[in-house]
Amino acid sequence: MSLPAGAVTVPLPGGARAVLAEEVPVALVFDGVTQAVMMASPVDLEDFLLGFALTEGMIADKTDLLRHEVVRQPQGIELRGWLAAPAGQRFAARRRAMAGPVGCGLCGLDSLAAVLRPLPRAPRGGGAKLALGAPAPLADGALAALRAGQSLQDAVRSVHAAGFWDGAQMRALREDVGRHNALDKLAGALAGQGIDAAAGALVLTSRLSVDLVQKAAMIGARVLIAPSAPTALAVAEAQAAGLALIARGPDGPTLYTETEAE
Repeated sequence: MSLPAGAVTVPLPGGARAVLAEEVPVALVFDGVTQAVMMASPVDLEDFLLGFALTEGMIADKTDLLRHEVVRQPQGIELRGWLAAPAGQRFAARRRAMAGPVGCGLCGLDSLAAVLRPLPRAPRGGGAKLALGAPAPLADGALAALRAGQSLQDAVRSVHAAGFWDGAQMRALREDVGRHNALDKLAGALAGQGIDAAAGALVLTSRLSVDLVQKAAMIGARVLIAPSAPTALAVAEAQAAGLALIARGPDGPTLYTETEAE
C-alpha cells in the first residue's frame, strides 16, 4: 500500500508496523536570516514558506518573495527565501527570533505589544455569499468537506488541516502536524493559485486561538470556521478585524462576531 506524503512506517514490538506522521525541524530563512524553526510535516514546503511570510506580515504579496529553495540537511530542512527590496528592508529592521515548538504560535515575540499586532480589516462586499445567519449547516458542510479531503489524517490519525471552502466545494486543503503550519501552508497555496481568501471561508480542524485569527486576518479572510470553542481573545480580535468567526458554542456551531462579511 502506498503511503501519502508525510507518512512513514515504523516497526513495533513483535514485528508489526505502524503508519505515523513525519515530523521534522523546518527552518524558515529569509535573506540569510533564520526567522523561525518549526516542527512540521515535510510536505507542501513552498506553500509553507510563502504562507508564513504572508501571515506574519513580512510580505504583502507573493511577488515580494523573489525566489526560494528547499535545502534538505541531515538535521532537517531549510526553506530559504529572498525578499524584494522594500520587504527585505522591513524584515532587516524588525527581524526577531521566534524558534519554538509547533504548539506555540507566538513564540519568540519580544514585547507584549507585538502579541496584539494591528490587523487589517476584512474586505467588504464581493466574494462568496455564505449563509452566516445559519451557522450550523454552513459549519457542518464545510467541516465535513474538510474531513473528507484529509488523506494524510486517514493514514496517521494525528495531523491538523486547513482548507478553503467556497460554499460548494473545498478548493484547497493542506495538512500538517502543526495547526499553525497547516494554516500557513493553506495561505501559501491560495496565494500561489491566485485564490482570494475573502471569497469563501477558511476551515480549520484545530482549536481556535488568537494567533490563528491573526493569521487569517493577515491574508484578507472574511470567514473562519473551526470545530472547537474559541478563546475570548480570539473572539475580540476577530470582531476588531471584521472577521466572521463560526465555532462550537453551547448549542452547536455559533456565529461569535457581528460582521458585514455576508
